[in-house]
Amino acid sequence: MGERDNEAESVEKARIPLLRDQNAAEEEDGDVKRKIWMETKKLWRIVGPAIFTRVLTYSIFVVTQAFAGHLGELELAAISIVNNVIIGLNFSLFIGMATALETLCGQAFGAKKFDMLGVYLQRSWIVLFLCSILLLPMYIFASPILQFLGQPDDIAELSGTIAVWAIPTHFSFAFFFPINRYLQCQLKNMVYKL
Repeated sequence: MGERDNEAESVEKARIPLLRDQNAAEEEDGDVKRKIWMETKKLWRIVGPAIFTRVLTYSIFVVTQAFAGHLGELELAAISIVNNVIIGLNFSLFIGMATALETLCGQAFGAKKFDMLGVYLQRSWIVLFLCSILLLPMYIFASPILQFLGQPDDIAELSGTIAVWAIPTHFSFAFFFPINRYLQCQLKNMVYKL
């Protein structure tokens, strides 16, 4: 009896075609392509505005350097040092601290504790503002610091002047990065037209 069942199973397997029907394969491929397209649209709806924001944020420094390059070599060197050394260091610190806010807000949003989102945002503003005050001497005393690090006197003096003018940018990071992360964790990162 067992041999007969095995033969019946082998006959059934022989009747199943080895190649799928061409129409069924095309339908499945079309379904996969449609699913991929839908997921891609959803992904770009979320990350597109975030990419746009980041590109514009970084391009502020690039455009500033491009204009300074037209003024002269000394001005280009000074603005490059301020952008890449002083602002770049603070920019990195603030982005790192704002990323912690992104984690906290993402967890609160996922847990549906919406009241904690605002609390985390306000705490982040306070912490980053206090860090801004602690990092302020880097802008005020940029000339002596750069001279100590071995920069020529003329570049260090001009960099110190530019660094003082960059203080509002420094304080803007303390408020911009947290609000950016706060909105992104709630999927509210669309580019709004004025």
